[in-house]
Amino acid sequence: MSKKESTFLNMTITLFIITLVAGLSLGYVNDLTLEPKAKAKLERKVNALKQVLPEFNNNLVDEVTLIKSDKAKDNVEVYTAKNNDNYVGTAVVGSSEKGYSGLVKIMVGFNPDGSIQNIVVLEQKETPGLGTKMKEVKFLNQFKGKNPSQFNLKPKKDGGDVDALTGATISTRAFGEATQMAYDVYTETKPKN
Repeated sequence: MSKKESTFLNMTITLFIITLVAGLSLGYVNDLTLEPKAKAKLERKVNALKQVLPEFNNNLVDEVTLIKSDKAKDNVEVYTAKNNDNYVGTAVVGSSEKGYSGLVKIMVGFNPDGSIQNIVVLEQKETPGLGTKMKEVKFLNQFKGKNPSQFNLKPKKDGGDVDALTGATISTRAFGEATQMAYDVYTETKPKN
């Protein structure tokens, strides 16, 4: 048997076939994982809602309100929590693009009086060991029970009330900006008692 001569056409056809098979395989795997990814994302959101709000019994995911804000690229998600038709709090997803490595996205739970029930970090790309400490209880606890109308969400270095993360002032500023954005949307949308 004689060896086939390698030609430009043979190499092009071979490369095309390999690319086609790889592309179809990736598309197939992506289709297989779409539903599990969506389910996992929904589960994370429901867990975050349970962490930032007092006990509620309405279906917050189905009752989400999307608000257009000039401070966010996407619509802002607002979840109004009720327990036996009584208003118990609101969760707002706040974000800032001014983190050290970009996006900082949080969910802030507000009590009916406007004070912060709790905060959960949904997404961040900050420096490991520095900016990622925004997820730690010690940092988050300084916001609990505080009303942003009287608590300045800027770091103390900038004249605010927040103890900045050591070595991560930019991340702290982005966190405060995301929290302020959530509070601003909350004050615009909170139910009248």
